[in-house]
Amino acid sequence: MDRYRELEKPQALRKKDVVLMATVTSFEDLKHPTKSELRQFAELFSPLYTASSEEARRQAVSALSQCEQVPSSVAFFIASQPIAIAAPFLMASPCLDDDQLIAIARCQGAEHARAIVRRPALSPAVIDALVSMRHARLPAKADKTPVAVDKAPIAEQPATPAAVPSTQQPLSTEAAEAAQRDEALRQKIKQLAAMQARPTSDRLGLRTATDVQEALMVRFARSRDADAFATCLADTLSASRWLAERIMMDISGLQLATTLKALGMDAQEAFFILERLYGHLKESVGGVSRGEILWDSLQDDECIRRLEAWCRADRYTYADKHEMSETEHTTAAANDGAEQVAAKVRRA
Repeated sequence: MDRYRELEKPQALRKKDVVLMATVTSFEDLKHPTKSELRQFAELFSPLYTASSEEARRQAVSALSQCEQVPSSVAFFIASQPIAIAAPFLMASPCLDDDQLIAIARCQGAEHARAIVRRPALSPAVIDALVSMRHARLPAKADKTPVAVDKAPIAEQPATPAAVPSTQQPLSTEAAEAAQRDEALRQKIKQLAAMQARPTSDRLGLRTATDVQEALMVRFARSRDADAFATCLADTLSASRWLAERIMMDISGLQLATTLKALGMDAQEAFFILERLYGHLKESVGGVSRGEILWDSLQDDECIRRLEAWCRADRYTYADKHEMSETEHTTAAANDGAEQVAAKVRRA
């Protein structure tokens, strides 16, 4: 039935719908769009969207909500549309940053804010802003009843003015209790979000590869110089060469991928290293390399915990070996000294 309704549309409108969907589909097929392609899509999308039907707009926005690289201007434009169209984009798009989400929630109203709340992950800043906006709306709702009482005709009011304060008192008490509950909930959510949603850019206190170390690892991986790569990796980890070699000996590439992710290495450089050192990770599955699939399956926090455990075990092992070597050296020196004393005694 919907197809027959599509045929009832004007020919020009159907053509614009087709052009809009073709543009969105071609953009979806770009795995890593360049700056020029992003700019061209941003220039084309707005006029095509405006000239298309509501159904085409809804389909286009739904498709773009799954794209990882939508131009910032297009993302904000879509998120500012009526909620019937913008809802899937607000709930799922990874292209909306915290500032955009807060601005949209404040400017577009409660329906857009409710859609933002349904996102799978929210930063503490966004959560704080959403709770603050809900808190700000409560006094406005509480003030509506006293205003209605004031507008009543004077002749119809009862002769006991004390009744008005008694009506306002429960309302103000209820609003205060609701505000306290919201504040407690806001603080609890902020604490949970701070514990679980650490930004990937926050590397304070974590092992992190420097730009020089990343460049050296990429260079040695390009030349497939495993010996030099192991030396560079050991230096980056501040660990023994034995640990670096053990990580590289995992032919699945999982341990090296875990290490690179824990070090905060750029994804593209990590893909290159993994695919150069482990040839099977270059194979494509559904248009995506096995290296990318392996990388995406790893969680940052889990990788950091594993690497710290490896380095801690290596440090204990290396320290034990170092202490044993020092003990052996001291024992040998003592034995040599005793032999020299015995020889002098015999000569005497």
